[in-house]
Amino acid sequence: MNAKVFLIPTTLGDSPVENVIPKHVVDIINSTNHYIVENIKTARRYLIKAGIKTKIDDLTFYELNKHSTPEEYDSYLNAVKENQNIGIVSEAGTPGVADPGADIVEIAHRKNIPVVPLVGPSSILLSVMASGLNGQNFAFVGYLPIKKHDRIKRIKELERRSQTENQTQLFIEAPYRNQHMLEDLLSACAQETKICIATDITLGSEFIKTKTVKEWKKGAPNLHKRPTIFLIHKY
Repeated sequence: MNAKVFLIPTTLGDSPVENVIPKHVVDIINSTNHYIVENIKTARRYLIKAGIKTKIDDLTFYELNKHSTPEEYDSYLNAVKENQNIGIVSEAGTPGVADPGADIVEIAHRKNIPVVPLVGPSSILLSVMASGLNGQNFAFVGYLPIKKHDRIKRIKELERRSQTENQTQLFIEAPYRNQHMLEDLLSACAQETKICIATDITLGSEFIKTKTVKEWKKGAPNLHKRPTIFLIHKY
């Protein structure tokens, strides 16, 4: 069995494919006819944009979302038995990181199917690179609680952890709640705590800036409905 499961990166937004996706990834796309995706419509759109040569209607898609069952997950890898490569495509960035694709990867390992990660943009790594915060020790903790009281409590916990472990803390929020997140960060964190706001990464409107809470209070960007990752560190 020579077929593999490829973890295929996508753009983080409407940026030109050639700016962030290596040609090698496009070559892999053109050798793959089976795709496990979060959303079929957006995956088809991305593959066309990336320059897939196979007719899009000739491809086979398996949807991976909250309605999928463990039994379906297992069957999604059946194409490998016919020596057909399978690609996993996330909604944005790299599959398997803050992404349900990890469940499929776990099954592939159990079945001894080779898993190949491909190079592409990751908002987590790109934001750490550009933040100036500790890149030797950092943790991505996903989404924080939605309720304000619980969110502020969690922010304070992460701030304490960043100081005691000298560890940069990264987290995200639904774009339409970004402003509320920023407001809570500025009210809950100490004046000297550093916050990096990384918005629209790889896009023409990209904004990445690190300041202390005290400095951000003098003026902060409008983050409403803009994909953003937040990083904090209290030294």
